[in-house]
Amino acid sequence: MGLKTWFITGSNSGIGRRVTECLLERGDRVAATSRRPTELVDLAAKYGEQLWTAQLDMLDPLGIRQTVQRAFAELGHVDVMFSNAGYLLAGAAEELTDSDISRQIDTNLMGPIRLVKAALPHLRAQGGGHIVQLSSMGGQITTSGTSAYNATKWGVEGFIDAVAREVAAFGIEVTLVEPGNVPTNFSNSMTLAPQVDAYTGGPVAQLRQFLMTPGAVNAAAVSDLTRVAEAIIESTQTTPAPRRLALGSDAYQLIRQSLADRLSALDAQRNVAYGTDAVQLSVGS
Repeated sequence: MGLKTWFITGSNSGIGRRVTECLLERGDRVAATSRRPTELVDLAAKYGEQLWTAQLDMLDPLGIRQTVQRAFAELGHVDVMFSNAGYLLAGAAEELTDSDISRQIDTNLMGPIRLVKAALPHLRAQGGGHIVQLSSMGGQITTSGTSAYNATKWGVEGFIDAVAREVAAFGIEVTLVEPGNVPTNFSNSMTLAPQVDAYTGGPVAQLRQFLMTPGAVNAAAVSDLTRVAEAIIESTQTTPAPRRLALGSDAYQLIRQSLADRLSALDAQRNVAYGTDAVQLSVGS
């Protein structure tokens, strides 16, 4: 496959950083954006004009539009938009403040929505491209203590899945990436809500203890960061591109079990569902 130009958000750390490094090592060109672009100076020194950098905060709607516009104008075209930036807000629902929840939604959901909206006119004009949205196994399952995070991931999956149908005719492909636990020091960028006494025991407290234990998240990871990055890159070289890409045996097993449970529950309600139709059919119809 030929070399490509990627636009990546949150490229200074974690999956975004490793994808950026792998692409540069291959010879691809990367428009790497981050709230802290100074953390990319080592890559800029090594790869020169192969790396284009910009400061970008996913909470800044105008900044998103302007940065995307500038990237397409200065680079000529972008083959892959990798929407990767995000963070974890953890705590029981009643432990979260409205401002906590709003910031989580604005970063993990509204940010990607605005990024896609900003990119689509350019992708259409150039005759196609690929949108890769980082979701999570938390976009298909839920966990006690991550209600706001799950809301953003389930929300972005719905948005991206619908957009994929809208833009297929323009030659634009779309992939949702659903990793499990990856060793990215993700807990370093999380926000942990103050604890309410009622939740000092139970599953939320267990999650809190896990997240607060130094090194626990990385130690529990079953995936290899480089293999995750390479799988994301490989997904953009497949036609048709996968709509969803589960990465990690934990993601595969937990998503599969969740879908099986939901399908079983739906099947159990078949008679109730059909029973509300205006025209009644026999159950076997």
